[in-house]
Amino acid sequence: MAEKWRNWARQQTCTPARIERPASEEQLSEVVARAARDGLRIRPVGSGHSFTDTCLTDGVMVDQSRMQRVLDADPTTGLVTVEAGIKLHRLTAELHRHGLALENQGDIDTQSLAGALATATHGTGERFRNLSANVVACRLVTATGEVVEIDEARDPDAWRAARVSVGALGVISHYTLRCVPAFRIHRIDELRPAADVLADLDRLVAAHDHFELLALPHTDKVLTYASQRTDRPAAPPGRLTAWWNDDVLPNAGLGAACRFARLIPSAAPGVARAVAGLIGRYEQLDDSYRVYAHQRRVRFTEMEYAIPRAHAAEALERVRALVVDRRLPVLFPIEVRFTAPDDAFLSTAYGRDTAYIAVHQVAGAEYEAFFRAVEAIMDEYEGRPHWGKRHFQTAAALAPRYPGWQDFQAVRARLDPDGVFTNDYVARVLGPVPVSVPGGRP
Repeated sequence: MAEKWRNWARQQTCTPARIERPASEEQLSEVVARAARDGLRIRPVGSGHSFTDTCLTDGVMVDQSRMQRVLDADPTTGLVTVEAGIKLHRLTAELHRHGLALENQGDIDTQSLAGALATATHGTGERFRNLSANVVACRLVTATGEVVEIDEARDPDAWRAARVSVGALGVISHYTLRCVPAFRIHRIDELRPAADVLADLDRLVAAHDHFELLALPHTDKVLTYASQRTDRPAAPPGRLTAWWNDDVLPNAGLGAACRFARLIPSAAPGVARAVAGLIGRYEQLDDSYRVYAHQRRVRFTEMEYAIPRAHAAEALERVRALVVDRRLPVLFPIEVRFTAPDDAFLSTAYGRDTAYIAVHQVAGAEYEAFFRAVEAIMDEYEGRPHWGKRHFQTAAALAPRYPGWQDFQAVRARLDPDGVFTNDYVARVLGPVPVSVPGGRP
């Protein structure tokens, strides 16, 4: 009987012809080559934390969860080689043992490294790029089972394509990452008036190593996370304080509020204001990987758009007004983060200082009307959707928003000319594999 697969949010499901779980690069190569010989399409999968149908297939699903080893870590150079299936929480703990850390990190660490990199996952901080910008090299298994080593010196176009690939070029077995010496973060969380924060947004972003804000729907408040890197000794919050701020409020409390709002949608504004009243000042001073990530036990679906940073405050205000004007039963905060530009062809931050605006809806609740309305706002700012989060775009709409689009397609035509790694999602957002022509570009 065929095995059924579903993602973390339990909203994307498929029944592949088979699910393969290789434990080494050699096994991965054999699995991929056999699938291609059998005429089956191939999709890699990590932790299933993407909200789109990016991993779905009726062909062969390659689950890399058994490929989680750190193969080499050099504290002198900061270069670390790891298997692509390693989960971020395991990677960051292993790096810490070697006196190293990721330069930046997002607020969820349950993803696989390969999935996070392939979708341009990021943290926040105007001086820091997304995670994929620190990929020095990778080893890619093509549809023939051949292992191709990719780095900037060998093949600069493939290197800029493979760092954010949406799984459309092949299955990556190993990454070599540039890491930094381990460090600590002092973070202060405060509830502040939205008008004050947005009026001072540029200064706040510039004044902190990492800055993000969570706009609380149906209120005039935002929760700010302001972080500085430090060499001060760790001083974790007390157990009771941490339990309230890391567990009760964002998980049990938010979950109960969302269930109540689903039952009585008209009560959402009042519930949102009540939840805001429970939020107080919170401080953390600990190793970076312990501060960056949070446990998320309330299942949700999410849309996130990358827009030019200069439009962040204006776009956020429009989304906040949308929620209020339509009295939408939305309780999840609207999240805003910032990163530096980079040069991966499909990076959402390609070539521009970027602000990310993310909206969420609890799993099981209607989300499409809200997300489509937000997407219409983001389209006006040439928004680029996070590749692993909900959106309704097609290749025709996205191509003009990426200066490196044709360069990526040329690499795709070269590495996967038969479209073995293309599924419905990839075909929808990247288009069919273009015909390669002499000279490189399709």
